[in-house]
Amino acid sequence: MTRPDLSPGRARARFRAGVRTPTAGWCAGWTQANLIALPERHAADFRRFAELNPKPCPVLDEGAPGATFTRLFPGDLRTDLPGYRVYRDGRPVADTDDVLEEWREDLVAFLLGCSFTFEAALMRAGVPVRHVELGVNVPMFRTALPCEPAGVFAGPLVVSMRPVPRALVATAEEVTGRYPAVHGAPVHAGDPKELGIEDLERPDFGDPVPVAPGEVPVFWACGVTPQLAIGAVEFAIGHLPGHMAILDARDEDFRVT
Repeated sequence: MTRPDLSPGRARARFRAGVRTPTAGWCAGWTQANLIALPERHAADFRRFAELNPKPCPVLDEGAPGATFTRLFPGDLRTDLPGYRVYRDGRPVADTDDVLEEWREDLVAFLLGCSFTFEAALMRAGVPVRHVELGVNVPMFRTALPCEPAGVFAGPLVVSMRPVPRALVATAEEVTGRYPAVHGAPVHAGDPKELGIEDLERPDFGDPVPVAPGEVPVFWACGVTPQLAIGAVEFAIGHLPGHMAILDARDEDFRVT
């Protein structure tokens, strides 16, 4: 069940109290973000990785070492997301409701743009958003396209997929292209095999959604990408895919004309 009526603070309080849900459709008009928290000694490499891969890794905010909040996220990064994934040596070792015990004083939190931010604009333009209609998580896929490496960070591009009626693909591209800080225009529309994706019914993250006759699968760069680029990092914390940080920033703050 989505709650578009809630403010970011009220949504964060619900997550802190134990609500566990994908956040697509929550807090209408407010920006959502991906979380990756890394040891400070890797922060410079990650900033460079983000600079080299701006489509999947648009940095919206960064915390101080050990800080549990940022300028745009005045809640508690350890408790106020609806789900977390903990990594050791690049491997996921736990999905958890909070990371109070796991948080470290040397962690630097990065908040990256999320494509949920432009979904309301898509719907206003008449472009359907299937996972919101169905009340499920957006499907996300590992591609065969490598990101540009930087220091210890290297891995494939991850994309999210939304089915779009063929006649509205150009509209979807134009609308989302106005939001470059939250992944911007699609990276591909059409045959998923061109991205190395074999089966749309088996996403690597999130839930499958149907592609109806007359629709085209359209793919946007995804902020889960860093979670596949941390193989050489001894410890990291990310959001559970689709379970985002809700910021005290408006979607339209990131729209360009």
